[in-house]
Amino acid sequence: MTLGQRPSVRPAAVAGRFYPGEADALTELVDRLMDEIEEPGADALAAGYVAPHAGYRFSGPIAAHVYARLRAHADQVRRVVLVGPSHFVRLDGGAVPTVDNWATPLGEARVDAELRADLLASGLVVADDAPHQQEHSLEVQLPFLIRALGEFTVLPIGIGACPVDNAVDIVEAAMAGAGDGAVLLCSTDFSHYHDQETARQLDRRTAEAVLSLEADKIGVRDACGVFGLRGTVGWARRRGLTPELLDLRTSADTQGDPERVVGYPAFALHAR
Repeated sequence: MTLGQRPSVRPAAVAGRFYPGEADALTELVDRLMDEIEEPGADALAAGYVAPHAGYRFSGPIAAHVYARLRAHADQVRRVVLVGPSHFVRLDGGAVPTVDNWATPLGEARVDAELRADLLASGLVVADDAPHQQEHSLEVQLPFLIRALGEFTVLPIGIGACPVDNAVDIVEAAMAGAGDGAVLLCSTDFSHYHDQETARQLDRRTAEAVLSLEADKIGVRDACGVFGLRGTVGWARRRGLTPELLDLRTSADTQGDPERVVGYPAFALHAR
């Protein structure tokens, strides 16, 4: 962006549907969800987190475990590397948006242009707005991030079909360039549209794969953000991080039908 040029902005795609479209109502909801988490500052800031991405009435209480912890350590975080899937546009490998900012009802989140340029120079991702235009998985994290952190920059990365090592390389390159004051946030839900008991069994198995840092044991039907999750888990293994399960529930535990549920995980990835 040159001097005097107006920043390009990705409009909010799911405001008013996945979360309140009015700023006051959104602020009240996000703050209340984070306030309900007990002792979020008891642990040190983690290197990375995993959070779900459904409508807030379904997955907000689970995601709040991540964001209450980020809020408790807000003074340490200046950059967020945000990885998630592309639900609506076919994506092979990784893609970053070209826009300068992402809009939310709470204001705009600034895309980290320096970090984006470095990652593009690596050749591991392409610049492509199409996977991001209608995608909710990354957008729904932004109101939480804005309320938790205040000032920060974000690098949204969509990760689609690719081998595990490629996904890990994308995450590793982004985080290596981000330096101190950066955290990784992986956006994913777990199983989809099973009955409650089946979903719990499947999601526990996927959670065990995350906790044991075995990315190749996470199947494509186990998590909608499987490629970003594999990249995150593989990166954590390379870094020698220790996963912690913060919460694991389904939509039936919050608002939904027990015969057709979606799984919602929250993890922290701690430095040893």
